[in-house]
This record gives sequence, C-alpha cells and structure tokens, in this order.
Amino acid sequence: MQKITPCLWFDDNAEEAVRHYTSIFKSSKITQISRYPDTGREIHGRPAGSVMTVAFELNGHAFTALNGGPVFKFNESVSFQIECATQAEVDYYWEKLSAGGDESARQCGWLKDKFGVSWQVVPRVLPAMLSGPDRAKADRVMQALLQMTKLDIAALERAFAG
Repeated sequence: MQKITPCLWFDDNAEEAVRHYTSIFKSSKITQISRYPDTGREIHGRPAGSVMTVAFELNGHAFTALNGGPVFKFNESVSFQIECATQAEVDYYWEKLSAGGDESARQCGWLKDKFGVSWQVVPRVLPAMLSGPDRAKADRVMQALLQMTKLDIAALERAFAG
C-alpha cells in the first residue's frame, strides 16, 4: 500500500488536468472528487460545490490534485519520471505531455506540460548507461544526452557503444 501520496496544487483546473493525465496513462482512473462546502468560504474563498480535490491513480500510483487558488505555482524543482522501455513509449509520452506545454522548458528528456507540471520521459536503459563502471562510456552517453530534448534511445546506445 502506498503511504505517501503526492498532492498537486492547481489554481482552479485540477479536474481538467487529472482528466488529461488519466487519458494519457493507460492504467489510470479518477477515484474520488470532493467539492468545497459553503462552510469555511471566508477562508477558502471558493464557490460552494466547486471541485476541491480530485483523487486519482496513474499506473497504480495514487495522487491528489487540489484547486487551491493562485498562491503557488509549479516549478522544475519537482518532476515526475516516466520509465520507458521503448522509443515508441518515449515518443508517446513526450507527444502527449508536451502538447501545449512550455517549449522553452524542454531539455535532456524533461518537459513542462500545459498545466506547468514537469515530467522526465526517461528510457529504462539510461540509468545503467550513466552509472556503469566504464566512465568513458558514461561520459559519451552524458555528452549525447546533453544535446537532446526528447531522448533518443538508439543515439544513446550508439554513444554508449562508442
């Protein structure tokens, strides 16, 4: 059982974001939507009946999205890594998550989606390439990686092979 659940703070579009994410990740679902009550309106400032939180799962991992207002914004200090087995998976997640996002925030497999959330679309083989005992191979992979926006598994494998 998952004991830590990330909570994503949105201004007022949590439900839209969650519906977007659950349409992208195959094993995903919305598990609960709670709404702001009239009680406490002087504190939360939200209309009664508007969406407060959306509990959801992406590939079996629980998340919560909160409509908390414009107080906080996403930044790159937190991102979600997606491990991809194939180039087709890398391409799929890159295309779906980068659509409408911040084009200036794309580097080395990182992207920022249209809601401001940062993602890392990472080939499963990359960590082993970068951490292996042969530092020359790891250095070549790092050099190739630094030139990419969306990661290219074949190019990383060529760099690794020398």
